[in-house]
Amino acid sequence: MKKHIVCFGDSNTHGYCARTGGRFGEEQRWTCLLQNKLGEEYLIIEEGLSGRTTCFSDPIHEGLNGLEYIYPCLMSHEPVDLLVIMLGTNDTKERFGSSAACIALGLKRLVQKAMATVDCWRGGRANILIVTPQNIHPNYARTEIAETMGAGCAQKSEKLAEEFRKIAELMGCHYLDGNKVITAEPNDIDYMHLTEQGHWQLAEALAEDIREILS
Repeated sequence: MKKHIVCFGDSNTHGYCARTGGRFGEEQRWTCLLQNKLGEEYLIIEEGLSGRTTCFSDPIHEGLNGLEYIYPCLMSHEPVDLLVIMLGTNDTKERFGSSAACIALGLKRLVQKAMATVDCWRGGRANILIVTPQNIHPNYARTEIAETMGAGCAQKSEKLAEEFRKIAELMGCHYLDGNKVITAEPNDIDYMHLTEQGHWQLAEALAEDIREILS
């Protein structure tokens, strides 16, 4: 039986391409690249949604609260061998008024709910890999997206890696800092979405980690 891996994230998991305003193709998205690298013994399940947060309900767009969706997501894909969570970028938006430490607490709530969804896990034991997304570049403030993201997002995103590492350690999760494996700069349009090279680098690192986790 294939090993089921749910990739739960936001627009960088969905594959948003800032240059086109559309979505990267299946030969470009990190989730699809990961599937190719891992091979037929694994099933990569794409669960990326633009704007998704860890636990915050957006007053402008509905359905973006990860905490509210994680239960049906996991149960619809059971049995799950590994849940990969890469969130936090949208949580930095000024309208949520949340610090990096509070965003990490939101991640903790999400992880707790995922772990409590006992019936979804193969063998009844949760297995979660937390990935810190690539930092938002300060130049985002010079773009149109700054009008909706608000101020201070880049500064908060830079603090997420250490806060997320603490949560991973506390909750017994695997951990990967995307900033240490994605050396490609963010795109030069909104400065917060992965480039094609960034997708490739993330897939390469995750493939190595996942083989070890599920060996």
